Amino acid sequence: MIKNIVFDFGDIFINLDKKKFANELQKLGVFQNSEEMRPVLQQYEKGLISTDGFLTFFEEKLNIPSEKLVATWNSILLDFPKKRLEFIQELAKSKKYRLFLLSNTNDLHISWIKKDWGMDLYHSFKICFEQFYLSHEINFRKPDNNIYEFVLRENNLIAEETLFIDDTKENTDGAKALGIEVWHLLPGTDDVVELFTKNQL
Repeated sequence: MIKNIVFDFGDIFINLDKKKFANELQKLGVFQNSEEMRPVLQQYEKGLISTDGFLTFFEEKLNIPSEKLVATWNSILLDFPKKRLEFIQELAKSKKYRLFLLSNTNDLHISWIKKDWGMDLYHSFKICFEQFYLSHEINFRKPDNNIYEFVLRENNLIAEETLFIDDTKENTDGAKALGIEVWHLLPGTDDVVELFTKNQL
C-alpha cells in the first residue's frame, strides 16, 4: 500500500524544453555529455561548485560571458500549468499521503523560478511537500543510490510503501532497484494530474 509519494520537479510540474536547452548550449560550445563537461555540470547540480565558480569556469574555459551563459542555461525552463498547482494543493490538503519533492536542480534554475513565479507562488507550491529536496542543497543527485537512500532514511520511509514519479527512466530505474515503486511519466503523453487514473494507488 502506497503511503508516500516522491515527485520530481522538471517536466512533472514545471515544463522543460530539453532539446532547445541542449541546442542552445551546443551553440556556445558546451556539450552536456562530453567527458570534460559532464563532471562540471554534475558537480554544479550537487552544489559542489558555487554559481560564481560555475560561471567563471565557462568564462575562462570557453570565453562565454556570464550573462550569455545564464540566459542560455535558463532557456530550459518553461511554464508551470495552473492545473498542476491545483492538483498538488488538493492532494496535500487531503492528507492521504506524505508528499516529497526530489529534484536535480541547481542554484541558477531555482533562482530563475523564484523570480519568474514570484515568491508567493513558489511558497504556495513548496508548502505542499513535507520535504522539498533540491540536489544542490543536499549534495546528492539522481540516479545515484545515495539520494534515494537519503530520502528514505531521513523520513523513515519504507521503500515498498513509496511511489517515485520522474520523467527520466534512469532515475526511476535507480529508485526501482531499491524496491521503491515508480511511475516513469512521459511528458506529452502523461500528466501528473493523471496520477490516480494511470496508477493503482
